[in-house]
Amino acid sequence: MKSKMHERKNSSYKLVSKKSLIYLLISFISLTTFAQNETKRIANFNLESRLGIQGYDPVAYFKQGKAVKGKKDLTAAYEGVTYNFSMPVNKAIFLKNPSGYEPQFGGWCAYAMGDSGTKVEINPQTFKIVDGKLYLFYNAYFNNTLKSWNKDEANLKSKAESNWKKTIK
Repeated sequence: MKSKMHERKNSSYKLVSKKSLIYLLISFISLTTFAQNETKRIANFNLESRLGIQGYDPVAYFKQGKAVKGKKDLTAAYEGVTYNFSMPVNKAIFLKNPSGYEPQFGGWCAYAMGDSGTKVEINPQTFKIVDGKLYLFYNAYFNNTLKSWNKDEANLKSKAESNWKKTIK
């Protein structure tokens, strides 16, 4: 009788051990995949020390209709990218739907992504919100790419989305 109880205990222990091992393995693979995806994401984003939009508040573009510099002590991170916020309410709004407030194409110039599929720096004060999404543009040395974008927006937007998909593959 004792050996059957011992046998049952051992078999249930082996079952638990196998389940635990499988769970740990799946967890490890998931974490590794997440880390690789996050690293790839960060590599494709326009960042300065993991800081997005050069420290501008991503929510302010939508809620205030203008580019507002965020505060260094009011931050939130989303999938490896840190954003600064100008006020606590903007941070709270962002945390409810971070992907809804991130700039398109990793924060690179939307016009350049559509025109040639290249990553070009932006001026965070030159932006446009289209269909609830934030697009940023290069604007320096008498070259405001937002003006060029506006002339052929639908075509450039479509090409930019296609080029971005190739970029982040």
